[in-house]
Amino acid sequence: MGMKTNRGSGILMHISSLPGKHGIGTFGEEAYRFVDFLKAAGQKYWQILPLGQTSYGDSPYQSFSIDAGNPYFIDLDILNQEGILEKDEYEAICWGESDTSIDYELMYQVRYGVLGKAFERFKVNSEYLEFLEKEKNWLDDYALFMALKKDNGDLSWDNWDEKYRKKDPEALENFRKLNEKKIEFWKFVQFKFYEQWGKLKKYAGENGIKIIGDIPIYVAYDSADVWKNPEYFQLDENLKMTSVAGCPPDAFSPTGQLWGNPLYNWEYMKETGYRWWIGRLEGAARLYDVVRVDHFRGFAGYYSIPAGETTAINGEWKKGPGIELFKKVKEALGHQNIIAEDLGFLTEDVISMLKESGYPGMKLLQFGFDSRDGGDYLPHSYTPNSVAYIGTHDNDTAVGWLGSAKEEDIQYMREYLDIDCEDKKETVWKLIKRTMGTVSDTAIIQMQDYLGLGNEARMNKPSTLGGNWCWRMKKGADTRELAEKIYEITELYKRV
Repeated sequence: MGMKTNRGSGILMHISSLPGKHGIGTFGEEAYRFVDFLKAAGQKYWQILPLGQTSYGDSPYQSFSIDAGNPYFIDLDILNQEGILEKDEYEAICWGESDTSIDYELMYQVRYGVLGKAFERFKVNSEYLEFLEKEKNWLDDYALFMALKKDNGDLSWDNWDEKYRKKDPEALENFRKLNEKKIEFWKFVQFKFYEQWGKLKKYAGENGIKIIGDIPIYVAYDSADVWKNPEYFQLDENLKMTSVAGCPPDAFSPTGQLWGNPLYNWEYMKETGYRWWIGRLEGAARLYDVVRVDHFRGFAGYYSIPAGETTAINGEWKKGPGIELFKKVKEALGHQNIIAEDLGFLTEDVISMLKESGYPGMKLLQFGFDSRDGGDYLPHSYTPNSVAYIGTHDNDTAVGWLGSAKEEDIQYMREYLDIDCEDKKETVWKLIKRTMGTVSDTAIIQMQDYLGLGNEARMNKPSTLGGNWCWRMKKGADTRELAEKIYEITELYKRV
């Protein structure tokens, strides 16, 4: 009794899912209110999805830049309080028909115009100039990339004129001179993003809440990152992808998953001391307290699909950098708080790399009872150095899962966990307690599960396009009574 442990817990909910009046969650009042809720509920972590600027498909895992934040998350009321945006410039806009779902097309059509009005009134100050200097390594290229993209009708950069596609210095300089204000807009947007996020993260920290962020292993082809540094990726002489990322066929997807991202040129990464990845993780450490690295197994071995294929069937596994990369990261940056997303098909080299890295891996209760999956996710196999979940953003909500999983899988779950109630919401609370009661140092529960929501609140269905990443929490759903109930469970399982 009284022994100090590393046990803690948190809630998974992305910024976009926060309630609010302007179509999508932001860094405004509701975000601060959610921090208060987490504190009242005895939580230590707020896990979010990648903060990057979303592009086609609305996925936070496909961004125009690894460093640039999502402009949609900039709170408009805060801009109004700063005197650079008038209320009637955004309050009169229809931000969507539903307050529990995001209309991304509407966001795309309207949000940038509103931010443009704030930009017109913005006066350059010392904080802004300091930001430009501090972030210039990525900000200048990103802002130029976005201005070029807009000038090219939002087309992917591989469709631009060759002089821009291949970054002809004279052509780029001429473009800069002619489009100074358009380029400056994107710098302003990032300044406001980082300013508002920095204040929110500071508030969370002051209230004992650490932010678990998330970075995708791959970057989008249509990004400032690939455009700026094509040598780090597997591209041909015309800067087209030669092979793309994905996952092989399995029980969940008979033709595999064709993600379509460019693969890394690991040979060149190694020659350059992995400085690109070191810089990327250094940037992530500035944004988050803990970084979840997506698709960790891809560093041991990655699935390579020839560019142009329509499915992932004809891919093959290739060797990745392995633990050498993370040793270089540690040499350069010291200890990093990283969670390895090690879900899916694991081989001995992946297991060995995870063990040697010392990073906690992930354990999913839903996977433990899925007869299609051969993974080792039953709770008796969990270890303290792990993070336990019922499911993540890629899984159905717990209520949704109870209604969609095979009957024999649910029956096995009930026998294994000794759950005999039939009511789905009551069953979910028992699943929450079983997850919080595991030996895993950290347990993370999706907010949808605390709210007892069904698959209408599912965040993402992998390998599908459209209808994902839309869920928003109803205003006022994070009640004091719910916080007290979560606190009781958190205290019961010694995670406060």
